[in-house]
Amino acid sequence: MAKPFTITTAISYPNGRPHIGHAYEAIATDAFARFQRMMGRDVFFQTGTDEHGLKMAQAARARGIEPLALADEMSAYFRQMDDALNISYDRFIRTSEPDHHRASQALWAAMEANGDLYLDRYEGWYSIRDEAFYDEKELVEGEGGAKLSPQGTPVEWNVEESWFFRLSKYQQPLLDLYASQPDFIQPDSRRNEIMRFVEGGLSDLSVSRTSFDWGVKVPNGDNHVMYVWVDALTNYLTGSGYPDDAERMAKYWAEGGDILHIIGKDIVRFHAVYWPAFLMSAKLPLPSQVFGHGFLLNRGEKMSKSVGNVADPLELAERFGVDQLRYFLLSEVTFGNDGSYSAEAIVQRANSDLANSFGNLAQRTLSFIAKNLEGRLPWAVEGSSHTADHQLQGVVQDACHTLVPRELAGLAPSTAIEEWMRAVFACNAYIDAQAPWALRKTDPERMEAVLAVLYNAIGQLAIAIQPIIPASAANLLDQMGVPAEARTYEGLASDWYADLRASGFTLSPPKPLFPRLELTEDEAGA
Repeated sequence: MAKPFTITTAISYPNGRPHIGHAYEAIATDAFARFQRMMGRDVFFQTGTDEHGLKMAQAARARGIEPLALADEMSAYFRQMDDALNISYDRFIRTSEPDHHRASQALWAAMEANGDLYLDRYEGWYSIRDEAFYDEKELVEGEGGAKLSPQGTPVEWNVEESWFFRLSKYQQPLLDLYASQPDFIQPDSRRNEIMRFVEGGLSDLSVSRTSFDWGVKVPNGDNHVMYVWVDALTNYLTGSGYPDDAERMAKYWAEGGDILHIIGKDIVRFHAVYWPAFLMSAKLPLPSQVFGHGFLLNRGEKMSKSVGNVADPLELAERFGVDQLRYFLLSEVTFGNDGSYSAEAIVQRANSDLANSFGNLAQRTLSFIAKNLEGRLPWAVEGSSHTADHQLQGVVQDACHTLVPRELAGLAPSTAIEEWMRAVFACNAYIDAQAPWALRKTDPERMEAVLAVLYNAIGQLAIAIQPIIPASAANLLDQMGVPAEARTYEGLASDWYADLRASGFTLSPPKPLFPRLELTEDEAGA
C-alpha cells in the first residue's frame, strides 16, 4: 500500500490581498496533490495564512484596528482565492488558531528541553518586510549608502532582549543532510545557494521579540513572543496533528514519509536551514523535500504596487476562466524558473491548446456521434489490423499512462502538458486522416471503429489532464459517461469503454468546453 503523502504551500502573509504569485503557488501545489490522489495516495494538502509578526501589527495600527481583525479580513481573501481557483486543500490553517499556538509552544518546549534555547541580548539588522534577521556580511548597499537586505528591503538596527536558538550547532548536521539527501532542496540552483550559505558559517538565531506582542507567547517567557518564522513554520506540524494526535502524526509526519513543501525561492533559507534545524532539535521527522519555485513576472517585469502592475488572480480567473488560467500558468512556466504572463499570452495559449486543439477534438468527435449514431456509442473492432489505430492508441497510452504521471511525479507540469499535447495533436491528425464523415457513406463499420478509437482516446486524455484543469476535465468526463472508478491513473487501464457501451449509455449532444477568448482593445494595445 502506498505511503500517505503530505504536501503544503507556504502560508501567505496577509498584510495585503493575494496576488497572482500566491495563486501560482496554490495552483501548482493543487495539481501535485490531485495527481497523488489519482495515484491512489492518501493525501493531506495544507495551505493557509501566516498572521503574526510586526508587519501585521503595523498594518493594523495604520488602519486603527486590532491585528486579529485585520487577520480575519485578509485571511478571508486568501481562502476566497483558493476556493475560486478550485484548490483542493484539506486544511486552510490560520496561525492565530488556538491549536496552532499549542503546537508552536510544544515545539519551543522540545527545543528548550534539548538545550538549544538561551536568553541573551540581540543587536543586529532586521528587515520588517522580510520578518528576517541578517548578518552584516549579507547586506547590500542601496541608494545614498542605505543598507538593504539581500532581497533589497530596508533593514533597521535592532536592540532588545531575546531568546536565541543554537543554529550554529546544526551547521554540520545540515550539511550532512544535504549530502545524504541531494533532493532535499530542489531545484539544484536553490540547493547550491543554500549549501554555500551554510558552509559560510551559521550564527545563532534570535527567536523571540519583546518590542511587540502580536504573536505566539513564549512558554514562561514573560513578555516575549516567538520570532514569526518559528511560529509560521510550525504550521506544517499543527496540521499533521502535533503535539496531541499521535495517530495523525504517524500518518502525515512520519520518519521516512513523503512530505513536500512547495514555496517561493525567496524563502528557501527559512525552510531548508532553520526548519530542519528546529525539527532536529525537537527530535521530529524532517520533510522529504523543499522545492523553491520561481517568480511570476508581468510582461517580464517584477510586480510592484508602486508600478501598478500587480494582478488580482480573481480578476484574471473571471476574465479568462479558472481552468484556462491554471493551464496557462502550469504550461507556460518551467516549474522552478521565473516566468512571465500577459493577457495576450494567456489568450493565445488557451485558444491554441484548449479551444482549438483539445476542445475542438472533443466537440467534433462527440457531436458526430450524437448526430450520426443518435448518441449510441460506436462499436470497437477487436484486434483491428489498421496501423493508424494501433499507432494512435500507443501514443495516447504512452502519454496518459506513463509520461504525464512521470512528469507530474517529478514536479514538471509544463513537461507533462507538452507530452499530453503531443497526444492531442496525434488525435487531431488521426481524425483528419481517417475522415469519419467520409466513411459514413463508404464504410460505416470502419467509421464506427475510428469513432470508438477517438472516444477512448479523448476519455483517456481527459482523465490524465484532471490535475491541471479539474473542472473542465470532469465536465467532459461527465458528458462522456466515464465512471468515477476509471478516473484515476490506475483506472485508465480498465476496459471502461466496453463496460460503458454494454450499459447502454447514450451520449447527449455535447456542450463546448472552452469558448474562444478575445483580447479587449486595452489588452491588445497594452
